[in-house]
Amino acid sequence: MASPNSTFTEIVSTTLREHKPEFTDNVTNHNALLQRLSSKGKLDVVDGGYEIVTNLEYAENSTYQRYSGYDTLDISASDVLSAAKYDWKQAAVHISASGLELRQNSGKNQLISLAKSRIKNAMSTFANNLASDIYSDGTASNQINGLQALVSDAGTGTVGGINSTTYTFWKNIVQSAASPLQGGSAITPSASTIKSLMQPLWLALVRGSDAPDLICSGATYFQYYWDSLTDLQRYTSADSATQGFQSLKFVTADVVHDGASWGQYNSGLSDTRMYFLNTDYLGLTAHKAANMTELPQKESINQDAVTIPVIWQGNLTCSNRSLQGIVKA
Repeated sequence: MASPNSTFTEIVSTTLREHKPEFTDNVTNHNALLQRLSSKGKLDVVDGGYEIVTNLEYAENSTYQRYSGYDTLDISASDVLSAAKYDWKQAAVHISASGLELRQNSGKNQLISLAKSRIKNAMSTFANNLASDIYSDGTASNQINGLQALVSDAGTGTVGGINSTTYTFWKNIVQSAASPLQGGSAITPSASTIKSLMQPLWLALVRGSDAPDLICSGATYFQYYWDSLTDLQRYTSADSATQGFQSLKFVTADVVHDGASWGQYNSGLSDTRMYFLNTDYLGLTAHKAANMTELPQKESINQDAVTIPVIWQGNLTCSNRSLQGIVKA
């Protein structure tokens, strides 16, 4: 007869294999940015590499010319492509049970119930923490890049191995209420002034048809924007990419409130931040062998317990910082 340990492990392993997409979707749908990246096919899974390499365009092709007849054409090499390189970051969650719990739940139905509850808890824990990391500055130990790093408050910083002080094309655009893009004196953010901060930033980020498609906002700035609209202007998006998130429209972008905080969970998005994101140039890369992947059961040498690790390896990437922006106080 199988021991409770082996039966518990079998149930967990089978359940994880059967519900792998659900595990991944639970994490993705927990965060507005990840949900948008998923809907646009920007969640990449790769099979290796020392680093995550993202190609980027940083200059125009210098060989464009107007010519007539037999004019000599410029066929010189034009160095327009480079790459940003992002380190792999790792995260894990563990589905564990003590020997006491296993023996107390030794009947199959009880073990199934125990396994399901632990898997649900693991999914929720991973989703909460990765969602919070997405808005972080990436400075915590082994933490992925968050938007505070990719779209920084100062617009500068070294991201993907590229120093934006040296290479100014790699700066994101900052709309500061204390020093507005459009010039003039400081603006106190409120329902009556929020658009005067949002509109200049939008214009600075538009390149023809290239424009922000997602604005992730903390609670305070989202409320200011919502209050600034008349009832007839309060358009909510029915797009599946924002399903489950309260969303409004600003020009063509979805404005979502993703600054939730309850219990021990905090999304990590400041109440007084708005990220104007062109998600064509953002992505989340994971390793094929560590993409919510279950590892073999581990048994402690000094505890009466069993644990099953679920691991993830990847990072949030950006290939064009100049088309990303932030509104801040």
